[in-house]
Amino acid sequence: MKFPVDKNFFLDRSIRSGYAIAFLLLLVSYILIFSTNTKLQQQAQAVENSNNIITHLESLQSIVTDAETGVRGYMIGKDNHFLEPYYNSEKNIDSSIGKLRTLTILNPLQKEMADTLNRLIVKRLQILKAGKNNFDKSGGVITDSLKTILYTGKIAMDEVRELTQRMKTEERRNLNQGNTELKEFRGAIKVINITSLFIAFLLIAYSFTTYNRENKLKKQADTQTLLYSQELEEKIKDLKEANEELIELRRNEKFAFTGRMARTIAHEVKNPLTNIGLAAEQLKDVVPQNEESNLLFGMIARNSTRINQLVTDLLNSTKTLHLKFEKVSVNHLLDEALEMAEDRIELNHIKVEKKYTTDICDVAVDKEQIKIAFLNLIVNAVEATEAGKGVPHLKTDNKNDKCVVTIEDNGIGMKEEDLTKLFEPFFTNKPKGTGLGLTNTQSIILNHKGTINVESKPSKGTKFEITLDFA
Repeated sequence: MKFPVDKNFFLDRSIRSGYAIAFLLLLVSYILIFSTNTKLQQQAQAVENSNNIITHLESLQSIVTDAETGVRGYMIGKDNHFLEPYYNSEKNIDSSIGKLRTLTILNPLQKEMADTLNRLIVKRLQILKAGKNNFDKSGGVITDSLKTILYTGKIAMDEVRELTQRMKTEERRNLNQGNTELKEFRGAIKVINITSLFIAFLLIAYSFTTYNRENKLKKQADTQTLLYSQELEEKIKDLKEANEELIELRRNEKFAFTGRMARTIAHEVKNPLTNIGLAAEQLKDVVPQNEESNLLFGMIARNSTRINQLVTDLLNSTKTLHLKFEKVSVNHLLDEALEMAEDRIELNHIKVEKKYTTDICDVAVDKEQIKIAFLNLIVNAVEATEAGKGVPHLKTDNKNDKCVVTIEDNGIGMKEEDLTKLFEPFFTNKPKGTGLGLTNTQSIILNHKGTINVESKPSKGTKFEITLDFA
Protein backbone atom coordinates (compact mmCIF):
# COMPACT_ATOMS: atom_id res chain seq x y z
CA MET A 1 0.00 0.00 0.00
CA LYS A 2 1.46 3.34 -1.07
CA PHE A 3 0.87 6.45 0.91
CA PRO A 4 0.51 9.78 -0.90
CA VAL A 5 3.63 11.92 -0.91
CA ASP A 6 3.21 15.33 0.65
CA LYS A 7 4.98 17.62 -1.82
CA ASN A 8 4.50 20.64 0.39
CA PHE A 9 6.47 18.91 3.13
CA PHE A 10 9.50 18.39 0.88
CA LEU A 11 9.09 21.86 -0.59
CA ASP A 12 9.05 23.48 2.84
CA ARG A 13 12.03 21.42 3.93
CA SER A 14 14.06 22.39 0.85
CA ILE A 15 13.15 26.06 1.34
CA ARG A 16 14.17 25.98 4.97
CA SER A 17 17.40 24.15 4.13
CA GLY A 18 18.24 26.67 1.41
CA TYR A 19 17.67 29.61 3.69
CA ALA A 20 19.64 27.95 6.48
CA ILE A 21 22.66 27.34 4.20
CA ALA A 22 22.50 30.88 2.82
CA PHE A 23 22.22 32.28 6.33
CA LEU A 24 25.22 30.26 7.53
CA LEU A 25 27.32 31.39 4.55
CA LEU A 26 26.43 35.00 5.16
CA LEU A 27 27.08 34.60 8.88
CA VAL A 28 30.56 33.19 8.23
CA SER A 29 31.18 35.98 5.72
CA TYR A 30 30.13 38.66 8.18
CA ILE A 31 32.26 37.11 10.96
CA LEU A 32 35.30 37.17 8.66
CA ILE A 33 34.56 40.76 7.66
CA PHE A 34 34.17 41.78 11.30
CA SER A 35 37.39 40.01 12.30
CA THR A 36 39.33 41.49 9.38
CA ASN A 37 37.98 44.95 10.03
CA THR A 38 39.00 44.66 13.68
CA LYS A 39 42.53 43.68 12.67
CA LEU A 40 42.54 46.42 10.07
CA GLN A 41 41.61 48.99 12.68
CA GLN A 42 44.27 47.67 15.04
CA GLN A 43 46.89 47.78 12.32
CA ALA A 44 45.79 51.24 11.23
CA GLN A 45 46.13 52.36 14.84
CA ALA A 46 49.61 50.84 14.99
CA VAL A 47 50.61 52.68 11.80
CA GLU A 48 49.26 55.93 13.18
CA ASN A 49 51.11 55.27 16.45
CA SER A 50 54.41 54.73 14.59
CA ASN A 51 53.93 57.96 12.63
CA ASN A 52 53.25 59.84 15.86
CA ILE A 53 56.37 58.35 17.51
CA ILE A 54 58.55 59.42 14.56
CA THR A 55 57.00 62.88 14.67
CA HIS A 56 57.72 63.28 18.39
CA LEU A 57 61.27 61.97 17.98
CA GLU A 58 61.94 64.53 15.27
CA SER A 59 60.32 67.18 17.46
CA LEU A 60 62.59 66.28 20.42
CA GLN A 61 65.70 66.36 18.26
CA SER A 62 64.62 69.70 16.83
CA ILE A 63 63.99 71.17 20.31
CA VAL A 64 67.45 70.09 21.58
CA THR A 65 69.10 71.38 18.38
CA ASP A 66 67.31 74.73 18.72
CA ALA A 67 68.41 74.96 22.37
CA GLU A 68 72.01 74.18 21.37
CA THR A 69 71.91 76.69 18.53
CA GLY A 70 70.46 79.33 20.84
CA VAL A 71 73.29 78.91 23.38
CA ARG A 72 75.93 79.07 20.62
CA GLY A 73 74.30 82.20 19.21
CA TYR A 74 74.35 83.74 22.66
CA MET A 75 78.07 82.97 23.05
CA ILE A 76 78.86 84.39 19.62
CA GLY A 77 76.61 87.41 19.64
CA LYS A 78 76.36 87.94 23.40
CA ASP A 79 72.63 88.68 22.91
CA ASN A 80 70.07 87.22 25.37
CA HIS A 81 67.44 86.94 22.58
CA PHE A 82 69.31 83.89 21.32
CA LEU A 83 68.55 82.07 24.63
CA GLU A 84 64.77 82.00 24.15
CA PRO A 85 64.74 78.48 22.52
CA TYR A 86 67.00 77.30 25.34
CA TYR A 87 64.66 78.60 28.04
CA ASN A 88 61.57 77.01 26.34
CA SER A 89 63.30 73.71 25.67
CA GLU A 90 62.72 72.13 29.11
CA LYS A 91 58.93 72.62 29.03
CA ASN A 92 58.63 71.48 25.40
CA ILE A 93 60.84 68.45 26.01
CA ASP A 94 58.76 67.35 29.05
CA SER A 95 55.59 67.51 26.95
CA SER A 96 57.06 65.55 24.02
CA ILE A 97 58.71 62.95 26.29
CA GLY A 98 55.39 62.39 28.10
CA LYS A 99 53.57 61.77 24.81
CA LEU A 100 56.40 59.54 23.60
CA ARG A 101 56.19 57.38 26.72
CA THR A 102 52.42 57.02 26.23
CA LEU A 103 52.89 55.98 22.60
CA THR A 104 55.57 53.37 23.41
CA ILE A 105 53.89 51.88 26.48
CA LEU A 106 52.99 48.66 24.60
CA ASN A 107 56.51 48.24 23.12
CA PRO A 108 59.01 47.43 25.95
CA LEU A 109 62.06 47.97 23.73
CA GLN A 110 60.94 51.36 22.47
CA LYS A 111 59.81 52.38 25.96
CA GLU A 112 63.26 51.56 27.33
CA MET A 113 64.92 53.58 24.57
CA ALA A 114 62.50 56.47 25.22
CA ASP A 115 63.56 56.51 28.89
CA THR A 116 67.23 56.45 27.83
CA LEU A 117 66.60 59.25 25.34
CA ASN A 118 65.03 61.30 28.09
CA ARG A 119 68.11 60.88 30.27
CA LEU A 120 70.45 61.83 27.39
CA ILE A 121 68.44 64.92 26.57
CA VAL A 122 68.38 65.98 30.22
CA LYS A 123 72.14 65.43 30.31
CA ARG A 124 72.57 67.52 27.15
CA LEU A 125 70.54 70.38 28.60
CA GLN A 126 72.58 70.24 31.82
CA ILE A 127 75.81 70.50 29.78
CA LEU A 128 74.34 73.48 27.90
CA LYS A 129 73.45 75.09 31.21
CA ALA A 130 76.96 74.45 32.57
CA GLY A 131 78.52 75.92 29.41
CA LYS A 132 76.34 79.05 29.62
CA ASN A 133 77.18 79.55 33.30
CA ASN A 134 80.91 79.10 32.59
CA PHE A 135 80.68 81.58 29.72
CA ASP A 136 78.92 84.12 31.93
CA LYS A 137 81.47 83.72 34.78
CA SER A 138 84.43 84.15 32.41
CA GLY A 139 83.03 87.45 31.25
CA GLY A 140 82.16 86.21 27.78
CA VAL A 141 85.55 84.60 27.11
CA ILE A 142 85.79 81.04 25.77
CA THR A 143 88.13 79.28 28.14
CA ASP A 144 89.68 75.82 27.97
CA SER A 145 87.21 74.51 30.51
CA LEU A 146 84.34 75.84 28.35
CA LYS A 147 85.82 74.09 25.33
CA THR A 148 85.89 70.87 27.33
CA ILE A 149 82.23 71.35 28.27
CA LEU A 150 81.30 72.07 24.65
CA TYR A 151 83.12 68.93 23.49
CA THR A 152 81.31 66.85 26.12
CA GLY A 153 78.02 68.38 24.93
CA LYS A 154 78.80 67.40 21.34
CA ILE A 155 79.33 63.80 22.44
CA ALA A 156 76.02 63.85 24.35
CA MET A 157 74.24 65.36 21.33
CA ASP A 158 75.68 62.68 19.07
CA GLU A 159 74.29 60.06 21.45
CA VAL A 160 70.88 61.76 21.28
CA ARG A 161 70.97 61.77 17.47
CA GLU A 162 72.10 58.16 17.34
CA LEU A 163 69.40 56.94 19.73
CA THR A 164 66.76 59.03 18.00
CA GLN A 165 67.80 57.55 14.66
CA ARG A 166 67.64 54.01 16.07
CA MET A 167 64.14 54.61 17.39
CA LYS A 168 62.99 56.12 14.09
CA THR A 169 64.54 53.22 12.19
CA GLU A 170 62.65 50.76 14.42
CA GLU A 171 59.39 52.64 13.94
CA ARG A 172 59.89 52.87 10.16
CA ARG A 173 60.43 49.12 10.13
CA ASN A 174 57.19 48.69 12.10
CA LEU A 175 55.51 51.16 9.76
CA ASN A 176 56.58 49.26 6.65
CA GLN A 177 55.47 45.99 8.22
CA GLY A 178 52.14 47.55 9.18
CA ASN A 179 51.59 48.94 5.69
CA THR A 180 52.31 45.50 4.23
CA GLU A 181 49.77 43.91 6.59
CA LEU A 182 47.26 46.64 5.77
CA LYS A 183 47.55 45.79 2.09
CA GLU A 184 47.05 42.11 2.90
CA PHE A 185 44.01 42.92 5.05
CA ARG A 186 42.53 45.10 2.32
CA GLY A 187 43.02 42.28 -0.17
CA ALA A 188 41.31 39.83 2.20
CA ILE A 189 38.41 42.24 2.74
CA LYS A 190 38.05 42.64 -1.02
CA VAL A 191 37.87 38.86 -1.47
CA ILE A 192 35.37 38.53 1.38
CA ASN A 193 33.19 41.35 0.01
CA ILE A 194 33.14 39.80 -3.46
CA THR A 195 32.25 36.42 -1.93
CA SER A 196 29.50 38.01 0.19
CA LEU A 197 28.14 39.80 -2.84
CA PHE A 198 28.08 36.56 -4.81
CA ILE A 199 26.28 34.80 -1.95
CA ALA A 200 23.81 37.68 -1.73
CA PHE A 201 23.03 37.38 -5.45
CA LEU A 202 22.52 33.65 -5.07
CA LEU A 203 20.21 34.25 -2.12
CA ILE A 204 18.25 36.87 -4.06
CA ALA A 205 17.81 34.51 -6.98
CA TYR A 206 16.81 31.67 -4.68
CA SER A 207 14.41 33.93 -2.77
CA PHE A 208 12.85 35.26 -5.96
CA THR A 209 12.24 31.75 -7.28
CA THR A 210 10.89 30.55 -3.97
CA TYR A 211 8.69 33.62 -3.55
CA ASN A 212 7.03 33.16 -6.94
CA ARG A 213 6.35 29.55 -6.14
CA GLU A 214 5.13 30.19 -2.62
CA ASN A 215 3.16 33.32 -3.44
CA LYS A 216 0.65 31.35 -5.47
CA LEU A 217 0.11 28.91 -2.61
CA LYS A 218 -0.10 31.80 -0.14
CA LYS A 219 -2.80 33.54 -2.18
CA GLN A 220 -4.83 30.36 -2.27
CA ALA A 221 -4.40 29.94 1.50
CA ASP A 222 -5.29 33.60 2.12
CA THR A 223 -8.44 33.27 0.06
CA GLN A 224 -9.46 30.17 1.96
CA THR A 225 -8.61 31.83 5.29
CA LEU A 226 -10.65 34.89 4.35
CA LEU A 227 -13.65 32.72 3.56
CA TYR A 228 -13.28 30.89 6.87
CA SER A 229 -12.84 34.20 8.68
CA GLN A 230 -15.98 35.68 7.15
CA GLU A 231 -17.91 32.54 7.96
CA LEU A 232 -16.59 32.61 11.53
CA GLU A 233 -17.50 36.29 11.94
CA GLU A 234 -21.02 35.58 10.76
CA LYS A 235 -21.33 32.72 13.23
CA ILE A 236 -19.94 34.89 16.04
CA LYS A 237 -22.40 37.64 15.14
CA ASP A 238 -25.30 35.19 15.10
CA LEU A 239 -24.11 33.69 18.38
CA LYS A 240 -23.82 37.15 19.96
CA GLU A 241 -27.31 38.08 18.85
CA ALA A 242 -28.67 34.77 20.10
CA ASN A 243 -26.86 35.25 23.41
CA GLU A 244 -28.30 38.77 23.78
CA GLU A 245 -31.77 37.46 23.00
CA LEU A 246 -31.27 34.65 25.53
CA ILE A 247 -30.14 37.13 28.21
CA GLU A 248 -33.13 39.34 27.47
CA LEU A 249 -35.45 36.34 27.54
CA ARG A 250 -34.07 35.16 30.87
CA ARG A 251 -34.37 38.68 32.27
CA ASN A 252 -38.01 38.88 31.16
CA GLU A 253 -38.71 35.42 32.55
CA LYS A 254 -37.04 36.39 35.82
CA PHE A 255 -39.09 39.58 35.95
CA ALA A 256 -42.31 37.68 35.22
CA PHE A 257 -41.44 35.09 37.87
CA THR A 258 -40.72 37.88 40.34
CA GLY A 259 -44.12 39.38 39.56
CA ARG A 260 -45.89 36.07 40.10
CA MET A 261 -43.98 35.53 43.32
CA ALA A 262 -44.86 39.06 44.47
CA ARG A 263 -48.56 38.49 43.82
CA THR A 264 -48.41 35.16 45.64
CA ILE A 265 -46.65 36.74 48.59
CA ALA A 266 -49.15 39.61 48.62
CA HIS A 267 -52.05 37.18 48.67
CA GLU A 268 -50.50 34.98 51.36
CA VAL A 269 -49.29 37.86 53.53
CA LYS A 270 -52.02 40.48 53.31
CA ASN A 271 -54.83 38.19 54.46
CA PRO A 272 -53.01 37.17 57.68
CA LEU A 273 -52.05 40.82 58.19
CA THR A 274 -55.69 41.84 57.95
CA ASN A 275 -56.64 39.18 60.53
CA ILE A 276 -53.79 40.32 62.79
CA GLY A 277 -55.07 43.89 62.56
CA LEU A 278 -58.66 42.90 63.33
CA ALA A 279 -57.57 40.68 66.22
CA ALA A 280 -55.44 43.50 67.64
CA GLU A 281 -58.40 45.91 67.50
CA GLN A 282 -60.64 43.44 69.30
CA LEU A 283 -57.99 42.76 71.93
CA LYS A 284 -57.71 46.49 72.63
CA ASP A 285 -61.37 46.47 73.63
CA VAL A 286 -60.87 43.46 75.92
CA VAL A 287 -57.42 44.07 77.46
CA PRO A 288 -57.26 46.77 80.16
CA GLN A 289 -55.67 49.97 78.82
CA ASN A 290 -52.25 50.73 80.30
CA GLU A 291 -48.86 51.96 79.11
CA GLU A 292 -47.46 48.49 78.44
CA SER A 293 -50.49 47.24 76.49
CA ASN A 294 -50.62 50.43 74.41
CA LEU A 295 -46.91 50.00 73.58
CA LEU A 296 -47.45 46.42 72.41
CA PHE A 297 -50.58 47.27 70.37
CA GLY A 298 -48.67 50.19 68.77
CA MET A 299 -45.79 47.85 67.89
CA ILE A 300 -48.22 45.40 66.24
CA ALA A 301 -49.85 48.20 64.26
CA ARG A 302 -46.58 49.75 63.08
CA ASN A 303 -45.01 46.46 61.98
CA SER A 304 -48.23 45.36 60.27
CA THR A 305 -48.29 48.65 58.38
CA ARG A 306 -44.59 48.28 57.46
CA ILE A 307 -45.06 44.72 56.17
CA ASN A 308 -48.13 45.81 54.24
CA GLN A 309 -46.19 48.70 52.67
CA LEU A 310 -43.28 46.44 51.68
CA VAL A 311 -45.66 44.00 50.00
CA THR A 312 -47.41 46.91 48.24
CA ASP A 313 -44.04 48.30 47.03
CA LEU A 314 -43.04 44.85 45.80
CA LEU A 315 -46.29 44.55 43.87
CA ASN A 316 -45.89 48.01 42.39
CA SER A 317 -42.29 47.31 41.32
CA THR A 318 -43.20 44.15 39.42
CA LYS A 319 -46.72 44.70 38.13
CA THR A 320 -47.71 45.49 34.57
CA LEU A 321 -48.13 49.24 34.27
CA HIS A 322 -50.93 51.08 32.52
CA LEU A 323 -48.91 53.54 30.49
CA LYS A 324 -49.97 56.80 28.84
CA PHE A 325 -47.72 57.08 25.79
CA GLU A 326 -46.81 60.45 24.30
CA LYS A 327 -44.06 61.75 22.04
CA VAL A 328 -41.36 63.58 23.96
CA SER A 329 -37.67 64.44 23.67
CA VAL A 330 -35.54 62.06 25.68
CA ASN A 331 -33.06 64.93 26.28
CA HIS A 332 -35.84 66.97 27.94
CA LEU A 333 -36.82 63.98 30.07
CA LEU A 334 -33.26 63.60 31.32
CA ASP A 335 -33.04 67.32 32.13
CA GLU A 336 -36.32 67.15 34.09
CA ALA A 337 -35.05 64.12 36.02
CA LEU A 338 -31.86 66.07 36.78
CA GLU A 339 -33.94 68.94 38.16
CA MET A 340 -35.73 66.48 40.45
CA ALA A 341 -32.33 65.28 41.76
CA GLU A 342 -30.85 68.79 41.96
CA ASP A 343 -30.89 68.94 45.77
CA ARG A 344 -29.08 65.61 46.07
CA ILE A 345 -26.48 66.71 43.45
CA GLU A 346 -25.79 70.04 45.17
CA LEU A 347 -25.58 68.39 48.60
CA ASN A 348 -22.83 66.08 47.33
CA HIS A 349 -21.06 68.91 45.41
CA ILE A 350 -21.14 66.88 42.22
CA LYS A 351 -20.83 68.13 38.65
CA VAL A 352 -22.91 66.29 36.04
CA GLU A 353 -21.56 66.16 32.49
CA LYS A 354 -24.03 65.86 29.61
CA LYS A 355 -23.40 64.72 26.06
CA TYR A 356 -26.71 64.75 24.23
CA THR A 357 -27.26 64.05 20.56
CA THR A 358 -29.20 67.15 19.48
CA ASP A 359 -30.77 65.73 16.31
CA ILE A 360 -32.16 62.63 18.03
CA CYS A 361 -35.82 61.74 17.36
CA ASP A 362 -38.57 61.79 19.99
CA VAL A 363 -39.49 58.66 21.91
CA ALA A 364 -43.00 57.34 22.67
CA VAL A 365 -43.11 56.82 26.46
CA ASP A 366 -45.09 57.44 29.59
CA LYS A 367 -43.37 60.67 30.57
CA GLU A 368 -43.80 60.42 34.34
CA GLN A 369 -42.85 56.76 34.57
CA ILE A 370 -39.67 57.17 32.48
CA LYS A 371 -38.65 60.16 34.60
CA ILE A 372 -38.93 57.95 37.69
CA ALA A 373 -36.65 55.37 36.05
CA PHE A 374 -34.11 58.03 35.04
CA LEU A 375 -34.28 59.63 38.49
CA ASN A 376 -33.55 56.30 40.21
CA LEU A 377 -30.46 55.77 38.05
CA ILE A 378 -29.22 59.37 38.50
CA VAL A 379 -29.62 59.15 42.28
CA ASN A 380 -27.75 55.83 42.27
CA ALA A 381 -24.89 57.47 40.31
CA VAL A 382 -24.76 60.38 42.76
CA GLU A 383 -24.76 58.13 45.82
CA ALA A 384 -22.13 55.80 44.37
CA THR A 385 -19.53 58.58 44.03
CA GLU A 386 -17.46 60.38 46.62
CA ALA A 387 -18.70 63.84 47.57
CA GLY A 388 -16.90 66.57 45.68
CA LYS A 389 -15.20 64.09 43.29
CA GLY A 390 -18.10 62.40 41.50
CA VAL A 391 -18.66 63.18 37.82
CA PRO A 392 -21.74 61.34 36.49
CA HIS A 393 -22.05 61.31 32.68
CA LEU A 394 -25.39 61.44 30.84
CA LYS A 395 -25.39 60.59 27.15
CA THR A 396 -28.01 60.06 24.44
CA ASP A 397 -27.38 58.49 21.06
CA ASN A 398 -28.97 56.78 18.07
CA LYS A 399 -27.74 53.20 17.60
CA ASN A 400 -29.31 50.81 15.11
CA ASP A 401 -32.47 52.97 14.94
CA LYS A 402 -32.86 52.77 18.71
CA CYS A 403 -32.70 55.53 21.30
CA VAL A 404 -29.86 54.72 23.70
CA VAL A 405 -29.52 56.54 27.04
CA THR A 406 -26.30 56.03 29.02
CA ILE A 407 -25.95 57.00 32.70
CA GLU A 408 -22.41 56.41 33.95
CA ASP A 409 -20.54 57.26 37.15
CA ASN A 410 -16.96 57.06 38.37
CA GLY A 411 -17.88 55.66 41.78
CA ILE A 412 -17.06 52.55 43.77
CA GLY A 413 -18.47 50.08 41.24
CA MET A 414 -19.79 46.59 41.98
CA LYS A 415 -18.55 43.03 42.16
CA GLU A 416 -19.53 40.43 39.56
CA GLU A 417 -21.71 38.51 42.00
CA ASP A 418 -23.63 41.69 42.90
CA LEU A 419 -24.35 42.43 39.23
CA THR A 420 -26.25 39.16 38.84
CA LYS A 421 -28.60 40.13 41.70
CA LEU A 422 -28.85 43.83 40.97
CA PHE A 423 -32.50 43.92 39.81
CA GLU A 424 -33.78 41.39 42.37
CA PRO A 425 -36.30 42.77 44.89
CA PHE A 426 -34.86 43.81 48.28
CA PHE A 427 -31.24 43.44 47.12
CA THR A 428 -29.24 46.54 48.09
CA ASN A 429 -25.80 47.63 49.26
CA LYS A 430 -27.16 50.82 50.83
CA PRO A 431 -27.55 50.89 54.62
CA LYS A 432 -31.06 52.44 54.41
CA GLY A 433 -32.17 51.21 51.00
CA THR A 434 -35.21 49.04 50.37
CA GLY A 435 -33.75 47.27 47.34
CA LEU A 436 -36.80 48.06 45.17
CA GLY A 437 -35.57 51.12 43.28
CA LEU A 438 -33.77 49.27 40.49
CA THR A 439 -36.48 46.61 40.42
CA ASN A 440 -39.02 49.35 39.79
CA THR A 441 -36.70 50.93 37.19
CA GLN A 442 -36.42 47.63 35.36
CA SER A 443 -40.17 47.20 35.48
CA ILE A 444 -40.72 50.62 33.89
CA ILE A 445 -38.19 49.98 31.11
CA LEU A 446 -39.53 46.49 30.33
CA ASN A 447 -43.12 47.76 30.30
CA HIS A 448 -41.95 50.20 27.60
CA LYS A 449 -40.61 47.23 25.58
CA GLY A 450 -37.10 48.55 26.20
CA THR A 451 -33.93 47.03 27.60
CA ILE A 452 -31.62 47.97 30.46
CA ASN A 453 -28.05 46.69 30.74
CA VAL A 454 -25.38 47.38 33.33
CA GLU A 455 -21.58 47.19 33.35
CA SER A 456 -19.50 47.68 36.48
CA LYS A 457 -16.13 46.90 38.03
CA PRO A 458 -14.91 47.60 41.57
CA SER A 459 -13.33 51.08 41.84
CA LYS A 460 -14.05 51.67 38.12
CA GLY A 461 -17.62 52.94 38.31
CA THR A 462 -20.93 51.71 36.89
CA LYS A 463 -22.64 52.27 33.54
CA PHE A 464 -26.37 51.76 32.84
CA GLU A 465 -27.53 51.64 29.21
CA ILE A 466 -31.26 51.97 28.45
CA THR A 467 -32.61 51.26 24.97
CA LEU A 468 -36.01 52.62 23.87
CA ASP A 469 -37.91 52.72 20.59
CA PHE A 470 -38.28 55.98 18.71
CA ALA A 471 -41.78 57.36 18.23
